[in-house]
Amino acid sequence: MQFDEIVAVRRSNAAWRLLRADNAPLLLSFLGRVFVDDNVREISESALVSLLDEELYSLNERLGEGTYPRSPKAYLDEWSAADTAWLRKYYVIESDEPHYDATPAVERAVAWVRSLRDRDFVGTESRLKTVLELLRQIVYGTTTDSEVRLAELRRRRAELDAEIEAAERGEFQVLDATSRRERYQQFADIARALLSDFREVETNFRTLDRQMRERIATWRGTKGELLDEIVGSRNVISDSDQGRSFQAFYDLLLSADRLDELDELVRHAQGLDEVADSDIRLTNIHHDWLDAGTRAQDTVRRLSEQLRRFLDDQAWLENRRVMDLLRSIESSAYAIRDRRVDDFAQEIDSPAPSVNLPLERPLYRPTAAVEVASEGIEEGEAQGASEALFEQIHVDPAPLVDGVRRALRRSGQVTLAEVLAERPLEQGLAELVTYLSLTDDGFGKVFDESADETVSWTDESGGRRVARVPRVIYTRPSPTAGPTVNPTADPTAPDQETR
Repeated sequence: MQFDEIVAVRRSNAAWRLLRADNAPLLLSFLGRVFVDDNVREISESALVSLLDEELYSLNERLGEGTYPRSPKAYLDEWSAADTAWLRKYYVIESDEPHYDATPAVERAVAWVRSLRDRDFVGTESRLKTVLELLRQIVYGTTTDSEVRLAELRRRRAELDAEIEAAERGEFQVLDATSRRERYQQFADIARALLSDFREVETNFRTLDRQMRERIATWRGTKGELLDEIVGSRNVISDSDQGRSFQAFYDLLLSADRLDELDELVRHAQGLDEVADSDIRLTNIHHDWLDAGTRAQDTVRRLSEQLRRFLDDQAWLENRRVMDLLRSIESSAYAIRDRRVDDFAQEIDSPAPSVNLPLERPLYRPTAAVEVASEGIEEGEAQGASEALFEQIHVDPAPLVDGVRRALRRSGQVTLAEVLAERPLEQGLAELVTYLSLTDDGFGKVFDESADETVSWTDESGGRRVARVPRVIYTRPSPTAGPTVNPTADPTAPDQETR
């Protein structure tokens, strides 16, 4: 690579920007665990905010308060911005809530950081054999000389015959522990890399779709030329190199016999002692391939349908414009069909031009001033007391919401009495009413009418006030489901009422 090329990649590549970011450890650990390790391809905003909130709370508690001071939503907005491009934010059908997915830049950055780990074993023999086999497929798979193909087939048949005869005599070679471990390591690397490539495949499909839409929108030639260039093939995306390669892989993966064989081979390989401590996720890696491949296949289908609909809309608009012009011409023809040709020459707007001289315009007349009489005005007196206007109490709900969130970080649900035990009422009844009406995206609220709680405070005169309210339970929402609350549970017994 040249110097200028490296400078351009450093400036424009999203994966490089991620590695240079100030919060790169948070990005790599959180996004790598959620999207890469767990193979999540789509997650709602509320679920991702909840997971990030727990991650930030754990890091701030361990590294010190203020290490990551921003809210989870602020971090997600930054990571999904156009100038960062680490998360893809989009809306799914029949949902008003945005969803997120990691971009290929996250996959590349996580894979590169993982490659920096020290490896106690690096296999080379199996890779050399893989290279030789790939070269044989390229050379003999592209030749059209029948003699060359027959020679290669006879050589392979001779090797198989010799191996069969040796096996019949009980003579065969068994892979030693090093060879088994080396080949399993290569299988694991290829399996993970193949799984991570699906995000880049989807991104390439979307890029191809966007390029075709731009070409259609900016087309200046005739409609026939556009149809010859793009619409001549209904499956423009599927017929691309990316689409054909992916379709061949997907068809191979959908074979039931190959899936069964792959499942049996993986489980048998992981049963060996040399790979007993391997990644358990590799046991079902083919299911992850199938899920990711199905999602990429749905993306291709959806983009192809949207492209055809886009072209149909363009044609419909053009046809509608032509039909409107034709109807306008027909209407005008029907309106004048009974008139003679001589009538058109006699119709003029006016027999003579109208001339308006500047001096014929009326002069400006100023508006008469209105006189206001201010004599005899008497000072009025208010009929009621106005002190109540100056005794209003305003309660800021933001500190109350922070107090409830702080309590929910230690438990899945808390009652109003538990919150007030840490932060007593300071503004009396108005603050209590504000607690009862709190609403926030970070927690839910349930009123348990079957139990009461006693709340007390001290007023300005030093007297003690007591109020009995239904039990209020604040709950933290689950990442995948709504809050689960057991109103009949008694997390804390109400204090005895005192006056």
